[in-house]
Amino acid sequence: MAVGRVGLGRAMAGGGKIRLLPLIAATYFMVSGGPYGLEDILGMAGYGWALVLLLVVPVVWSLPTSLMVGELAAAIPLQGGYYCWVRRALGSFWGFQEAWLSLAASVFDMAIYPAIVVLYVGRLEPAWTAGYRGTVWALAVVVLCMVWNLWSARAVGEGSVGMFCLLLSPFVVLTAVGLWKGLVGGHGLGVAGTAALGVPRTGADFAGAVSVTLWNYMGWDNASTVAQEVEEPQKNYPRAMLAAVGLVAVTYVLPLAAVAAAGIPAERFSTGAWTDAARELVGPWLALCVVLGGTINGFGMFNALVMSYTRVPYALAEEGMLPKVVAKTNARGVPWVSVVLCSVGWALALRLSFERLISIDLVLYGGALVLEFVALVVLRVKEPELARPFKVPGGVWGAVGMGVAPAGLIAFALWAARGERVAGLPALGFAAIVAAAGPVVYFAARVMRKGRLTATPSVMR
Repeated sequence: MAVGRVGLGRAMAGGGKIRLLPLIAATYFMVSGGPYGLEDILGMAGYGWALVLLLVVPVVWSLPTSLMVGELAAAIPLQGGYYCWVRRALGSFWGFQEAWLSLAASVFDMAIYPAIVVLYVGRLEPAWTAGYRGTVWALAVVVLCMVWNLWSARAVGEGSVGMFCLLLSPFVVLTAVGLWKGLVGGHGLGVAGTAALGVPRTGADFAGAVSVTLWNYMGWDNASTVAQEVEEPQKNYPRAMLAAVGLVAVTYVLPLAAVAAAGIPAERFSTGAWTDAARELVGPWLALCVVLGGTINGFGMFNALVMSYTRVPYALAEEGMLPKVVAKTNARGVPWVSVVLCSVGWALALRLSFERLISIDLVLYGGALVLEFVALVVLRVKEPELARPFKVPGGVWGAVGMGVAPAGLIAFALWAARGERVAGLPALGFAAIVAAAGPVVYFAARVMRKGRLTATPSVMR
């Protein structure tokens, strides 16, 4: 693994390592990106159930996942993160499946964020995104994020801090005004009317709301893939995970509580409706700020996730499962070949049209997440003496318990997606085909690796 070690040494001398605050901000963007995307939860379930979901899901989904990530990232702070955990616990086959599921999910996941940028730019001026111009904007997001990531992981982390502040500033104003009008000014629902929060809206789609909520709270393991580019990872990963869980929950719940208090009907909420709420509660200038924040949301999430996903092919190349060229790094320790290759792949996927990207993303990501929880338990049994600077409490059974609620929620998401169709196929069938390709690709990679080693006997196995 000499290539990676040399690259990381250069990173320390050049771009530097990610500190705690930038790690928190980058994790925030890998998971959330602000209240954008919550509108569909509100429109599907109404205020009462939306707030219940946004308060309960962090406890039963985000907290167990972040605790698992905190332990494994602190104990095994290697480049490639979750791939390395699963490979160490379960062997190379399952490690490769973890990487395959994560990268396959990224194709569907990463197609969403440039589309968000295009959506909000179009709200500024529809003509700017009409026809081919929308594709140009989406490609611009991919190219800009690729260039930013080539600079260094630290640059991505520090940029995430600035984008975090810009993104949330309109919602600070919206939340303050909404709560003032509703709870202090005597408008909207007011204190006496909060009982209406418990009434589900007519035609509520609770299963759909749960799936969208899970999607808005997933991605806690993504920051783990840059472990060797993080300052003091044994200390900073657990801190960043727990801080990000709190930040995401607060920045989700407060804006929804504010528009509920102000009395804006839940039925009026769908994708992009924050703009209308800002215009109604404050004025056109805040609506404009929310629109600009929407572009930051899509860009910031895509940028942070480029940093995360591109370290997985790098780690695979270090292990000989991909051509060694993919592990090449630049002067700042960035795996530039992987960054470029992944960016090209995501750019080619921008025009794909899927009815329910979230369903496919959840299924593939859910499979990878289950493997990580299994790795947590297996490593407790196989390597009880492994140094764990941060440890999930409760021994082996505590580790087992951490995965129960997330696994149950993944099963519910599968059930909720049973009737959905993607690209003309049942969504679950489509996801199953993608997942089933993983073992085929693994054995093909093994054959190619054996061929490379036979052709070049001097290469270290």
